[in-house]
Amino acid sequence: MSDNHHQIVIVGGGTGGIMVAAQLQRKSPKKLDIAIIDPSETHAYQAAFTLVGAGTFDIKKTMRPEKNLIPPGCKWIKDKVVAIDPDKNEVKTEIEGSISYDFLVLSPGVVYDLSLIEGLSDAMGKNDVCSNYMNPEYTWKVVQNFKGGTALYTQPVTPIKCGGAPQKAMYMGEDYWRKYKKDVRAKTHVLYAFPGSVIFGVEVFKNRLLEIVDSKGLILKHFHKLFKVDGEKKVAYFHYPADQDYASLTRNDPSNKLNCKESNGVIEIKYDMLNLAPPQVAPRFLSESKLSIKEGFMKGFGNVDKHTLQNREYPNVFGLGDAMGIPAAKTGAAIRKQAPVLVDGLLALMNNKKSKLSYNGYSSCPIVTGYGKMLLCEFDYDNNRDSDPLLSKLFDTTKDSRSMWILKKYGLPFLYWNQMLKGKM
Repeated sequence: MSDNHHQIVIVGGGTGGIMVAAQLQRKSPKKLDIAIIDPSETHAYQAAFTLVGAGTFDIKKTMRPEKNLIPPGCKWIKDKVVAIDPDKNEVKTEIEGSISYDFLVLSPGVVYDLSLIEGLSDAMGKNDVCSNYMNPEYTWKVVQNFKGGTALYTQPVTPIKCGGAPQKAMYMGEDYWRKYKKDVRAKTHVLYAFPGSVIFGVEVFKNRLLEIVDSKGLILKHFHKLFKVDGEKKVAYFHYPADQDYASLTRNDPSNKLNCKESNGVIEIKYDMLNLAPPQVAPRFLSESKLSIKEGFMKGFGNVDKHTLQNREYPNVFGLGDAMGIPAAKTGAAIRKQAPVLVDGLLALMNNKKSKLSYNGYSSCPIVTGYGKMLLCEFDYDNNRDSDPLLSKLFDTTKDSRSMWILKKYGLPFLYWNQMLKGKM
């Protein structure tokens, strides 16, 4: 067989790609020819970046060499994908050129596009503008050096990895000042301005988070869509529904004590520190291919069936993870449930059988609410609570707790490196 042809080509050597490769090897009775295309030297456990940004996790422990994680027997093509032609069953790369396949698995993850918010490229990473997504160590420096004022947390209107991550950063920052710098907390307004109508989509978890917000005196501003950052003047600009009373969009700041300036549907918020999730999009080689969604909120993301993870137009193509246009949270926990479904469907297709598994949209968002506390939010496509039956018997998973914090800091990293990436779960 040609070096430029493989039975199964997997685009992306992150969580999804490695899990699928490992599970394919474990579940197939026959030896498979699998190639993984990924240019990265280092594999990151991004779920711990929130803890790095709070000074309670070593960033070095989130990184491992990619070469050590490629399942034995799989070929690693250390290259960048630049285009996909599903009509020819070809992936085009920067160095190797065209690589053909019988079956294709897409798990490339999303990419950051700072250009979608005016001024963000110039502002990011300096003058107290930080992001756990991009540099959690700088976030920790900003939190430690903060002297008080307005601590603004926000996120873009695009889909993002782990939708709860921006508020996690807020809870950790506030708790640090409350516990270790009370004078700073006393003169600080902690503000979360975000595009959505609710802080969390699942009722039972939303209610608990609002209790935390109120007990800590945090300010929420709904329907705020960030479109511009002035890093020099330290001003963030948001669009909001101008036909609504501004006070109705706010929680714990009814009198607008922050003195946010309103004008024709634009809000100006002056900040002393800004923590945000960067805008995120599907990689260009996917968004410009025939394998992507062409209209709507998920434009450019992978066009797969939300239950089978099989491409809607090209049956020999499957996809999972953050770059797929399905209404599931973009988390590692979601990938953990997607991978077995994809593997079952792919092996069934290869053997002319019918797949037995279906993905229900399960995801988990472990929301740290302070040092030593975490709320484990598990849910499905319909925003129904979908908590693990065993954990629910042992703990009240509708409340943040010390036990869940231990799971977050110690249990989940162990399971990730030793179980998930080895195809054992």
